[in-house]
Amino acid sequence: MQRLDLYKNPKNFRGKSSWFVQIWWLVQSTLFAWSPQFLYGWRRFLLRCFGAKIGKGVIIRPSVKMTYPWKVSIGDYSWIGDEVVLYSLGEIEIGTNTVISQRSYICTGSHNYSKKEFPIYAKKITIEDECWLATDVFVAPGLLIKKGTVVGARSSVFKDLNAFSVYAGSPAKFLKKREIE
Repeated sequence: MQRLDLYKNPKNFRGKSSWFVQIWWLVQSTLFAWSPQFLYGWRRFLLRCFGAKIGKGVIIRPSVKMTYPWKVSIGDYSWIGDEVVLYSLGEIEIGTNTVISQRSYICTGSHNYSKKEFPIYAKKITIEDECWLATDVFVAPGLLIKKGTVVGARSSVFKDLNAFSVYAGSPAKFLKKREIE
């Protein structure tokens, strides 16, 4: 069984020093979280100061939680909704004109439960351009959600999703092709 006394973070797992991480968490819980809803430019500025790649016109709500912003990239005119968690132990790449709706959880990390040391790992998540993840969607580590995909509310994504398709459920299942008028 697992032995948590043997657990160790991999070298340079966070990508920055522990003091830098602590400064980000302090800034996130104050200057970021306390900012009024309409100060999108302020939140973009703060994230860029901590190494996030944030495109123009991006809307990020003040209740968003981002573990390590230096591992996050968000394309132009994308929206990140209230209480979204970008659990960026690994890289998260979000394309342009993409919507991640409220309470969604984008999870790049987990543990290998088959080893007694319970080692942590991180795998990049890519959500391409023009996608919409509706409310409360979970995305597992290492996945690719291709261009134009829609994922229905309260769905869980455990495999790559095809382009211009609509998925829903837990696990998310293909429903139909996405038609654009």
